[in-house]
Amino acid sequence: MKRTATAQWRGDGQTGAGTLSTQSGVFNAQPYSFKTRFGDEDGTSGTNPEELIAAAHAGCFSMALSFALARAGFTAELLETEAAVEVKPSEGGFSVTGITLRLKANVPGIDAAQFDELAKGAKENCPISKALSAVPITLEASLV
Repeated sequence: MKRTATAQWRGDGQTGAGTLSTQSGVFNAQPYSFKTRFGDEDGTSGTNPEELIAAAHAGCFSMALSFALARAGFTAELLETEAAVEVKPSEGGFSVTGITLRLKANVPGIDAAQFDELAKGAKENCPISKALSAVPITLEASLV
């Protein structure tokens, strides 16, 4: 299985702009630029690669945890994961310096210790976590 996305860029890095499109069509010519990536604190003027990493990680982790819960005999009523990708200036540009997964879960019948163990395993073993293993990944998980 392969999944694809396409980036088109015109101009220089500071003032140019581009679009991002995905194989599924969910993203079709979504705008991105230096401003949308680094200058728009509220993140509403366009997308950026870090936002897409965050979406991929949140989705992958949630799905991995749902499989782990099912293997242990549980079904989640809700797994709500926010992935926060931290980007900071560094020598030669910018670097992703960390990712925090914030999970709120409603899983009937599970105790906190087993939940924490399964969530930690999902964080360590989802394919996106593995792909991003060069970056520190932290997990803040709670049952609600």
